[in-house]
Amino acid sequence: MAIVRTTRICYITYMIEEIKQLQDGDRIPDAVFKTRVGDRPVCGDNSGHWQDVATTEVFADKKIILFALPGAFTPTCSSAHLPGYDMKYTELKGLGIDDVYCLSVNDAFVMDKWALKLGCSMVKMLPDGNGDFTRGMGMMVSKRNLGFGERSWRYSMLVEDGVIKKIFSEPGF
Repeated sequence: MAIVRTTRICYITYMIEEIKQLQDGDRIPDAVFKTRVGDRPVCGDNSGHWQDVATTEVFADKKIILFALPGAFTPTCSSAHLPGYDMKYTELKGLGIDDVYCLSVNDAFVMDKWALKLGCSMVKMLPDGNGDFTRGMGMMVSKRNLGFGERSWRYSMLVEDGVIKKIFSEPGF
């Protein structure tokens, strides 16, 4: 970390290790997602509990579509991406897809409330709160200029048994 001082403002610049962006044929990174089980409604008895979900639990021996977004409750992600995949869920299952996941560098509470607010019940939410999976994919970007910190680049991919068969990344990365 480097600290740059001016007469009025102190900026902190983080040195971010450059990680290769994964491509078709690469194995997805190992990560553990911190999820919540049994939290609806969060108000009330709050009988939910934390459940660690490893990438192997999500991707092993399965054909998965994962789409990643910069953030829950952001305009384009909320108006088009998450609802669009939720509407196409049954069609994708009919094509042999085992499941569809939405990933964002947000915590489990935020991801759950976002899906609930949008009425999306088919797509599974995958919180990458610490960004470990996103960083391992080489898809972490700085959105500090917007006050968002580090976030995922927008992409989608078809993964079979933990191997990326096809990845589609938004231009400009």
